[in-house]
Amino acid sequence: MTDYQRRSDIATGAALIALAPYEGQAFLAFNRAAERADGAIPRKYREMIAVAVALTTQCSYCIDVHTRSASVHGVSREELAELAFVAAAVKAGGTLAHSLLALRLSDEAPTVD
Repeated sequence: MTDYQRRSDIATGAALIALAPYEGQAFLAFNRAAERADGAIPRKYREMIAVAVALTTQCSYCIDVHTRSASVHGVSREELAELAFVAAAVKAGGTLAHSLLALRLSDEAPTVD
């Protein structure tokens, strides 16, 4: 994290929720459902998914929280490395897919004489 983003900022989450309690409580309920331990996907894999998504969305706070939780739930450094490359490949695939759209839109654009 940069000096601009601090781990201590996470502690202000309760204040944010207090400012928008209806939405905040709904978010917390959704988050608890996503992090539950009794689902078909084991908690270890849920945290691996969360880290991969955090890497692609580039959320420093999410990377911090979910990497720590992943380690607690048995995710190894080797697994973190592999999931990072899988996330990077999927993100790059999205870029490539959107480039196909850009080519089509370019072909459809009117030309300047």
